[in-house]
Amino acid sequence: MSGERQIYTVSQVNGYLKELLDRDGFLSGVFVRGEISNYKTYPSGHHYFSMKDEGGAIRCVMFRREASRLRFRPENGMKVIAFGRVAVFPRDGQYQLYCAELSPDGVGDLHVAFEQCKEKLYREGLFDPAHKKPMPRYPERIALVTSPVGAAVRDMLRILKARWPVAEVLLLPVRVQGAEAAREIAGAIRYASAHRLADILITGRGGGSMEDLWCFNDEGVARAIYDCTIPVISAVGHEPDVTIADFVADLRAATPSNAAELAVPDQSEVAAELAHRSERMTALLESRLDRGRRDLARLGACRSLRDPMVAIQDRRMLLDYQSRRLAHGLTGAMAGKREHFARLAATLDALSPLKVLGRGYSLARTEAGEILSSVDQVQEEDSFTLRLSDGTLDCRVEGKRRQ
Repeated sequence: MSGERQIYTVSQVNGYLKELLDRDGFLSGVFVRGEISNYKTYPSGHHYFSMKDEGGAIRCVMFRREASRLRFRPENGMKVIAFGRVAVFPRDGQYQLYCAELSPDGVGDLHVAFEQCKEKLYREGLFDPAHKKPMPRYPERIALVTSPVGAAVRDMLRILKARWPVAEVLLLPVRVQGAEAAREIAGAIRYASAHRLADILITGRGGGSMEDLWCFNDEGVARAIYDCTIPVISAVGHEPDVTIADFVADLRAATPSNAAELAVPDQSEVAAELAHRSERMTALLESRLDRGRRDLARLGACRSLRDPMVAIQDRRMLLDYQSRRLAHGLTGAMAGKREHFARLAATLDALSPLKVLGRGYSLARTEAGEILSSVDQVQEEDSFTLRLSDGTLDCRVEGKRRQ
């Protein structure tokens, strides 16, 4: 019937809108500023997120190929500027921004990537001073991980030869700029560490822009430096240039030339130090010899050394003196003991029963040997002995009377 309305399918409408937006020149390449939210990364490598401001939001997608070129890690809440095309995804009919480029708003993506990597490695402890290895004072072998061409390597070789020519220098050539530079630098460091090629390893390059030095901000290079068993000096760019490698390395040098100066001592200074030490040792030895000579002269003047018998004679005299003292002491002690003994003997003599007997008294004992002091102890016809001063009488009891 005429006038009947045309009916379209959902897919037809979505396809029409897609073609309409695809033909719009403005939407084919547009810059959009906003804040990231709902950021997700899928196993496929595609990144899905939204960008919003105070008035609205737009869905965004960044496919794996474009996402692989990102130098920083997008995060929720980060303000960014995205470049891409706006188109409709026919399956669900929603329009979205297909991002080809993404950069932080207000600062460069390299700066954001630097700060993100720095913060991550700091939290993991790669910058911890406790992990830093000391530099050997007199290295025998030095490995240089740098470009084989350019002023940096020539300056390092010149300074190393002038300051410490006894050291062997091993050059591990790598690229220090470009997409493959970071992988080569990390590989050379790990090779040198695994085979213990040197006592000190210097890695770096001359000055340049942040993009030129970017390989030394690579996380793989930082981890290779951290894992290296050889002390590492980072020598990247000029004094103001700071890279992640500087934070991880055991020692940071302002320039490659400065790294060579820090790696080895100056032979002239070492020679001067050796000469100074030699003079000190000579002076100390001479001083010790002088003391020895004085001691020898003093001992040579000693009488006992000139005549060894002097000491024996002195000891003999001392022995005689001690003997006289001992004899005198013993004599005095014996006299005192004799006097004491005489007093005790006199006391005992005065108390002796014999003295009593000598004055006319006598001592009677029974046959059993008991002292007879009572008439009750004997009977008539009992025998007893009578002790006098000059002998003993055998007696018999004829009778007894009690007083």
